[in-house]
Amino acid sequence: MTVYLIAELKVTDEAWLPGYVAHVHEIAARHGGRYLSRSTNIETLEGEPRDLTGIALLEFPSRENVMALMHDPEYAPYRAARHKGSVSHYRLIDDSDIAGAIPYLAKPCSA
Repeated sequence: MTVYLIAELKVTDEAWLPGYVAHVHEIAARHGGRYLSRSTNIETLEGEPRDLTGIALLEFPSRENVMALMHDPEYAPYRAARHKGSVSHYRLIDDSDIAGAIPYLAKPCSA
């Protein structure tokens, strides 16, 4: 099932950014990942604005592909640098419809 990785970041030290931006998309691609957006243009339409520097949205074929990226030894130094130089929240969602009413989305899996 297709999944989406939502990365929300507040950069606290920019030193890690050049290497991360130059290399991580290639590592993600080897795990089936594709960036749909990687932007600093964040506009809050409802609710309180969050203190974020950027948001990235990636699409993967499955949760297993995302986990393979997260545990890839080549990704490890970039992940560590991101942890050191930012406050980041990574969220994973699938392409299901909790209500099961949208025909082009998958019905939710029962647990």
